[in-house]
Order: sequence, then structure tokens, then C-alpha cells
Amino acid sequence: MSVTLKLATSLDGRIATASGESRWITGEPARRAVHQLRAEHEAVLIGIETALADDPELTVRLPGWNGRQPARVVLDSRQRLTPGCRLVTTARDIPTYVVATSAPDPALTAASVRVVQVRAVGEDRPELKTVVAALAAEGLSRIFVEGGGQVAASFLRCGLVDALEWFRAPIVIGGEGRPGVGALAVAALVDAPHFRRVEVRELGDDLWERYERI
Repeated sequence: MSVTLKLATSLDGRIATASGESRWITGEPARRAVHQLRAEHEAVLIGIETALADDPELTVRLPGWNGRQPARVVLDSRQRLTPGCRLVTTARDIPTYVVATSAPDPALTAASVRVVQVRAVGEDRPELKTVVAALAAEGLSRIFVEGGGQVAASFLRCGLVDALEWFRAPIVIGGEGRPGVGALAVAALVDAPHFRRVEVRELGDDLWERYERI
């Protein structure tokens, strides 16, 4: 099982302005690289807030691409994903999972969304180690996490991130912007998640930094 976390941020680690504007922080070459990374994984995972705010498809959209599409996974404790969103309306064509902490919603299962029920922790959030194990049981062993700052922080806090794919744009948004990684409750540097940089590439004006967990 492997988990890769993708971040696309400003130089100061922000994924959006205070108002939520985020399209597009990085340029076209970086976005194309993200699609290639999606193609290399078995599932793309986001949180429900990202799903509701952006209504994404989470598909591989590369010129001439005719390979398989990765499964889509949404962390959605209360099953707030709406029947009319793109993920649900395309669930019959592309495997789509909702990870919830309650019994499956018939409206989602009727649309061919696969609801995986796991135990809750904290404020009714899915327990991530259980989530990863449940997805592995579904045959999804290479997960690409594209969620917002809270999802990123949750995976890092649990020690589940094996690799980081960090796309950094040459802009500065400032402290009022939305962070790429939420609170980690790190009291000492020794407790912070540590990674080793393995590669840096230039993609137009952006940098693509690749890291592996130490």
C-alpha cells in the first residue's frame, strides 16, 4: 500500500486566497503533470469540502489518453455528496467510492457509488488507517491524495504519506490565504513529518519538487 500526497501551492504554501480563489495557482505544464500522476495511481482521493466546492471529475485528461481511469474516493462522513454532482453522475462509468461513518445512503448506492463504512474518530471523521485498509481490500493499493489542507494534514498526522508531489508557483499569497497543509499540532521539530527530496524539475514558471518519507 502506498499513499502519495499532491500539493499545488504558492511559494508560501497557500492553495487559495482568503476568498477561496485557487484557479489557477500553477500553470498548464504543472496541471498536465498532475494528470500524468493520476494515471499512475489506482485511486484519487479528496475530502467532501473539496468535492462540494469544486464539483471535480478527478479524471485523467491528457491528449490522446485512452487508458483506464483511476477510481475516485471522497472522504464524506455524513454522505453530503449530492446526486447531481459530476462524481455521482459518472459513477456508473468510473468506480467512485464514498467513505462514510454511517450506513450507505440509498441515493448514492442507486447511482452506483460504492459506500464504504468505517469507524469514526474525533468530530465524526473517518479513521484514516481504517480507510487505507478498506481501500486496499477493494484492490486500491496506490492512492493519490488531492484533498485540501485538512485532508493533507490528517494523512500527515497519521504517518500515512509515503511520497510528496509538490508543485510550487512563483507567487506569494500571504498569511490570510488558505494553507496547503492544516494544523499538525507539532510541538517539537523532531515530531514533524520528515521527507527526503529526490528530484526537482522546472515546469514552465513552476517548480515540481518530489519527496519520499524518511
